[in-house]
Amino acid sequence: MFKGHPKGLYALALANTGERFGYYTMLAIFVLFLQAKFGFDEAQAGGIYGAFLGVVYFMPLIGGILADRFGYGKMVRAGIVVMFLGYLLLAVPMMGATAKVTMFSALALIAIGTGLFKGNLQVMVGNLYDEAKYSPFRDNGFSLFYMAINIGSMFAPMTATKVTDLFLGKAGFTYVPQIPSLAHQYLDGTISADALQSFEKLAIEQGYAIDNLTAFANNYIESLSTAYNYGFGVACISLVLSMAIYLCCRSWFKHADVNTKQAKAMGDTNVVELTPEQTRSRMTALFMVFAVVIFFWMSFQQSGLCLTFFARDYTANTATGFSRIGFNIWALTLVAISVYTLFSTFQAETRKNKIVSGIITLLLWGGAAALYLGMPEVVNILPQEFQQFNPFFVVALTPVSMAVFGALANRGKEPSSPKKIGLGMIVAALGFTIMAMASVHLLSPAELKATGGVSSILVSPNWLISTYLVLTFAELLLSPIGISFVTKVAPPKYKGMMMGCWFCVTAIGNYLTSVIAKIWGAGMQLWMVWGVLVVLCLVSAIFIFAIMKKLEAATKEC
Repeated sequence: MFKGHPKGLYALALANTGERFGYYTMLAIFVLFLQAKFGFDEAQAGGIYGAFLGVVYFMPLIGGILADRFGYGKMVRAGIVVMFLGYLLLAVPMMGATAKVTMFSALALIAIGTGLFKGNLQVMVGNLYDEAKYSPFRDNGFSLFYMAINIGSMFAPMTATKVTDLFLGKAGFTYVPQIPSLAHQYLDGTISADALQSFEKLAIEQGYAIDNLTAFANNYIESLSTAYNYGFGVACISLVLSMAIYLCCRSWFKHADVNTKQAKAMGDTNVVELTPEQTRSRMTALFMVFAVVIFFWMSFQQSGLCLTFFARDYTANTATGFSRIGFNIWALTLVAISVYTLFSTFQAETRKNKIVSGIITLLLWGGAAALYLGMPEVVNILPQEFQQFNPFFVVALTPVSMAVFGALANRGKEPSSPKKIGLGMIVAALGFTIMAMASVHLLSPAELKATGGVSSILVSPNWLISTYLVLTFAELLLSPIGISFVTKVAPPKYKGMMMGCWFCVTAIGNYLTSVIAKIWGAGMQLWMVWGVLVVLCLVSAIFIFAIMKKLEAATKEC
């Protein structure tokens, strides 16, 4: 699994892991922060969330163009510094109009820094596989790189939760999902009679008298939003670690930090020059794939938006039975590691290594079982904790994915990269079909808000867990394979720009998440909201299979 890859892959992957850990820690609580701090409704919060993600993933186009001219490494280092400043600004608690100015300034810096960092780091990974001896391992290399990203993502929701709980607890409060919205409605004078009754009950549970609701509302909003600010500060620490890894291990990948312009200046005679026809063919294939990717990210990025709303408003906030293990990040970590040691048990070249790997696997399973048995019979769940399932599944299932496609490759039956992307869209449609099934008998978001924001029917957490599992299969078929496809097919002198375009269409998809957020509160039945995503994914799959021959022809030319 790890054999045959350049060691520079591991340095770049770990540098990216630190950056992604900070980013997803922030993203896990970002929408919740917007609603708690400023009282935004779902459509407003969704608009800001979608716009931010859109800019974050658009900026790599600018970063790629700059890197094609000035160098990938320079842009990566500058990106880390700019992101650090943005997260630092976001971590400072502010009040009044200043809070909004500070927040939007911070988001701008984070977006610019991400644009300089993200795409150019991945181009450098692709450059490592331009050597003939590494070329056959390109797809697997990006799968490992993607797995490393998700190690950081896996711990992000837990970290955000712990920091939030810590500082909210110091203020004398416990987290209740409905309080921020009800508090803003009370302060704005828009609260309904049913909602007021719910708010009074919650205030009493938090230790406040009914005649002191204004103080309760203000204090809770300030304490919760400040706790979220401190959660954002985690990203600053993770970026320091990313920079340290990047600088200390630079000798491992320094040869990959060369663009076409720099290679020519150094007298490299191996620079590939394509004919205008070849360039046009490759660019056409890339833009056709990009058109499909838009709708995947529009659907997939609902994890931080509508899927989080569903977790908050419609899903039971407790877990019992075996489901509890999913909310113990350390148990999940042991399970994820055990997948790799289990594969090593079968793939190790010596009997001794097989035995050692087998023993370690059993110990990891025993540790996970002990953690599970030591958990309370009923585990409380916060909405953002569901976001740890996707990265966990990515980390745990990556070796399975690599093994399956490796076996197919040995038989000459491995699907092409475009075909994997098309299959990924079909699987994504299945994921949202699960959500539609879970939502059939639930109130619409508009109906729920009118009745005080507390649903009388709460579904099992297993519905969301199952959805994240299926969406992870889709992601593994599409995201790392898509990035690998771009680094392989992109004309050499446009590598940075084409990787930027990959993120640019990702940006469009991320921005379009706000469309679903607007539908969310517009009175449409809940199952129909998920149905929209099912249809979009299926239409995209039909499109990519319709142009499959053209895409596969462009791939074979490389």
